[in-house]
Amino acid sequence: MIEQNVPILSMVIALPILGAIAIGAIQNIGLAKRIALLIAGIELIATLVVVQWFDAANADFQMVERHVWIPSLNIDFLIGIDGISVLFLPMSALLTLVAIIASWNSVQHLTRFHFALLLIMEGGTMGVFVALDMMLFFLFWELILPPIFFLIGLWGAGPQRRGAAMKYMLYMLFSGVPLLFALIMLGVNHAMQTGGSIPHDLSFSFPVLLKTHIPDDLQVIIFLLLLTGFAVKAPLAPFHTWLPTTAVEAPTQLTALLIGLKLGAFGILRFAMPLTPHASVEYAWVLGVFGAVTFIYAAMIALQQTNLRRLLAYASVSHVGLVIVGIATLNMQGVQGAIFQLLNFSMIASCLMLIAGFIQHRIGSTEIIHLGGLAKVMPRLTSFFFLFAIASMGIPGTSGFPAELLLIIGALNAHPGWGVAALLGAILGAAYMLSFMRRAFFGPVIRAKLNQVQDLRARELGLLCVPALLVLFFGFFPDLVLDINKTAAESWLNRLIQ
Repeated sequence: MIEQNVPILSMVIALPILGAIAIGAIQNIGLAKRIALLIAGIELIATLVVVQWFDAANADFQMVERHVWIPSLNIDFLIGIDGISVLFLPMSALLTLVAIIASWNSVQHLTRFHFALLLIMEGGTMGVFVALDMMLFFLFWELILPPIFFLIGLWGAGPQRRGAAMKYMLYMLFSGVPLLFALIMLGVNHAMQTGGSIPHDLSFSFPVLLKTHIPDDLQVIIFLLLLTGFAVKAPLAPFHTWLPTTAVEAPTQLTALLIGLKLGAFGILRFAMPLTPHASVEYAWVLGVFGAVTFIYAAMIALQQTNLRRLLAYASVSHVGLVIVGIATLNMQGVQGAIFQLLNFSMIASCLMLIAGFIQHRIGSTEIIHLGGLAKVMPRLTSFFFLFAIASMGIPGTSGFPAELLLIIGALNAHPGWGVAALLGAILGAAYMLSFMRRAFFGPVIRAKLNQVQDLRARELGLLCVPALLVLFFGFFPDLVLDINKTAAESWLNRLIQ
């Protein structure tokens, strides 16, 4: 592990949380909003500095910081990054900044509380990506839940928002139980393998646990527990039902964050498989089937949707299934494609959901019966939606193409059946997206009041431009992403298949 003299990762975690505290101490709403925007902007710059300092040729954890936290249980404040996690920091910071701008004028009550919750959520998310102590990771994992619960319940767009908030909270609390059991078992196993005593010789350090022998039968149990916990958050079928409900009831900026930040899939990649390499290889086929079923199942349900927000939620579930197939392939194409696709979620899926929110704000609905001919009255909005939609379908020239191509190649190399499922899912993805676009954006304007709808405002246009440019840029220059995670992906694979 490579330690860093400047505690920049601690700053990345602490800055949004301190910003939330500052907002709580300010009475002026306008000033509070400007502080939230400033903090989010500084956070983005800080994460870009992290990427600049990162050495892509080194597979070890870098910028490591360690501070004693709970010495009686050997739990430390241990953080660091590698090639798998480093790019998630600026993508998450960018997504939070976009969410803050998108909600600038839409939040009319408890405004300071709203922006403070967004910043707390950002700080917790950064902690999830950089935590190298498993109990610290679990703390950040749970820290994200209260802000989301209040954001859904207090500012939700639907009449059942409080029920949606409760459903989300119950699902996430359920996912935390198997995770906590798995983490405790990992710590206890370390003490037993080293001949120590409990609690003095417990260890929850991820780098230490990677070097600790775990008996094969125990690996299977820990793998299944971790997989269950992360599958709920991802989400994977049959644990996915909270996301469509949340997508319809929650504020769109929050839904964009939930769709863009696939922490459950990251958890499977980061922790579940490296910690249990033998079980992961033995049951990789189960994980692949799990992902393929989710991929096809969610895509087929998306074909039947008449509500844009619900369609995008099922599309997100479907794409997560493809990511899981990529992870299960245990080859470079699949793993790098999975990482690339998870990064794409931060731009493509989130912006599509934000555009759906713009439509609902103007028309009052995203049901297909209330739409039609939007391209005639909102050409700029339609152009951005079209760009992000074709990126989600993996059209060449967009960042979705190299990610999806790598995933399909990896699936074909691993198992022909997985490759066929990946190709079928890609076809279904194009079908539900193009079908809805045709009915909602093209054809005649079927409702007279649509002629008075305003196109994208300057602020909305500006916040979509940066993600749009990134989608095009990484579509033509995917190596800028792939080179950063190549060494870490090779190390990840070597641990599993050695």
